[in-house]
Amino acid sequence: MDIETIRDYCIRKKGTTEEFPFDNVTLVFKVMGKMYACIGLDNPEWLSLKCEPEYALELREHHSGIEGAYHFNKKYWNQVSLRGDIEDKLVLSLIDHSYEEVIKKFTRKLKQEYDELH
Repeated sequence: MDIETIRDYCIRKKGTTEEFPFDNVTLVFKVMGKMYACIGLDNPEWLSLKCEPEYALELREHHSGIEGAYHFNKKYWNQVSLRGDIEDKLVLSLIDHSYEEVIKKFTRKLKQEYDELH
């Protein structure tokens, strides 16, 4: 899967913005200001995604192309190889999962703002 496909998929999600909060090569996707996906434009081989902790471990056990995310809390973040044997369908599913994991943690106020978006 290429970076443009990932970008197009993420940016269409409700409340999503893209920015470069760390440097000028690390593209971050946020929903209502909360990060759910991250990819380095200088090395678009890995996509970092938030993940429910038990599911994160399960994914790492079953897929050699999924491991704890570099520079992130590995309990909650996986990095997914875009060059390995991970099917595009699974990558998109993991993006959806990451997005939902972030939304689940919204404050009541943020959830209300999110719900009011069209």
